[in-house]
Amino acid sequence: MTSDLVDIFLLSLVAMFNPTLLAAVTVMLLLPNPRRLMVGYLLGAYVAAIGPGLLLVFVLPHSSATSTAKRTLDPVEDLVLGGVALALALALRVRGRPSVQRRRRASKEAKLRARREAGKPTESMPMRMLGKGDPRLTFVVGVLLSFPGVAYLDALDHIHHLDPGIVATVLLVTYFCVAQQILIELPLLGFLFAPERTRAAVAGFRS
Repeated sequence: MTSDLVDIFLLSLVAMFNPTLLAAVTVMLLLPNPRRLMVGYLLGAYVAAIGPGLLLVFVLPHSSATSTAKRTLDPVEDLVLGGVALALALALRVRGRPSVQRRRRASKEAKLRARREAGKPTESMPMRMLGKGDPRLTFVVGVLLSFPGVAYLDALDHIHHLDPGIVATVLLVTYFCVAQQILIELPLLGFLFAPERTRAAVAGFRS
């Protein structure tokens, strides 16, 4: 039980460091009324993460078909995960070479230049939606960017194995979903408990 709880906590720390969420927060802080935008994003993120998480923990693991498939696929999963880990290690080794990094950087800059010259947007669709400054759109972006990822799915598996009871399971799933959105929750807490200081910090960030 203790091991599963430690794993869930460590996975929540991994989920906190989300570069996509950091980019989204940066965009929202540069827009008027960032507090409303971040609230919209956060509500969307909770809807996309907590509901499916509870569904996966409470409903799917208890079906006989899922249990049978799990027992059948366990050895295959080990082989697949081992192969993925090996491929990832090789890819990271190749990617880390200076010559490869230079080629990738040059290719990326060329693509951005071509899109700019063609008058096409250079940002992803979620970032363009955030740039419109509409809390309803930030809600949609929060949903789109917050579906369960690898760390979250792994944590849900640990919660299922732990089987702590209904209330504790809901609390653990909610804790993980709250933890992985910490980059957007901290500015909101600042607006709530230290509004003057937070507004001054946001103004300094914009300048």
